[in-house]
Amino acid sequence: MSAQSALIRSPAEQLRLPLERPVVGEAFVVSDSNAEAVRVLSLWPDGVGSVLALYGPPGCGKSRIAADWAERLGALPLNGVEAALVDPLELEGRPILLDNARDADDESLFHLINLAHSGGGALLLAEREPARAWAVDLPDLRSRLDAVRAVGLEAPDDRVLSAILRARFAERSIAPSDEVIDYLVRRLDRSADTAAAVVSRLDSLHRPVTRALARQVLDQMAGVEDIEAG
Repeated sequence: MSAQSALIRSPAEQLRLPLERPVVGEAFVVSDSNAEAVRVLSLWPDGVGSVLALYGPPGCGKSRIAADWAERLGALPLNGVEAALVDPLELEGRPILLDNARDADDESLFHLINLAHSGGGALLLAEREPARAWAVDLPDLRSRLDAVRAVGLEAPDDRVLSAILRARFAERSIAPSDEVIDYLVRRLDRSADTAAAVVSRLDSLHRPVTRALARQVLDQMAGVEDIEAG
């Protein structure tokens, strides 16, 4: 084989650089696992209280749904501890999104809830567990959290997980077959983080993404988990 021919590879043999690119306008898939939350937030604030808690397991899409809500209403997005950095008087009458809400200190969270009730605004709290399950020290905050309206999301179902996988592959300019996607959906945990980790591992191998390669990667990852658990 000549030096020139050695440099010529078929498209399937060419190495892919691990270069991620955001997918413009990535669609959010509505399914049984998130439909109720999507419906509620499309209507809220609706006069039934000014504080709402959105909860669900990691990777279920709650941050995406909350961010879409904040964009639609022009809400101020805050993340956990940032609640302590904002002057509550400047938030009066404004819709507010507090993601990772339990990372906020009790006093800041108490003031935000009071402000939403009295200032004509709205407060959306996003967290893994419903507000009633949060451990807090302020008795007054406890009573307010117990009264907060809550809507939950479930772990991604097959439709959502399939969309997540396709989006993560597309970010890396990979277009696996439907067979590969279906295989991964059947084998993966219901987690967006797990899906992203598998896609990253497949991409790092610089090989065509086939069902055989997907099986190899999943078996390897399961073996590592077994060793760490032991």
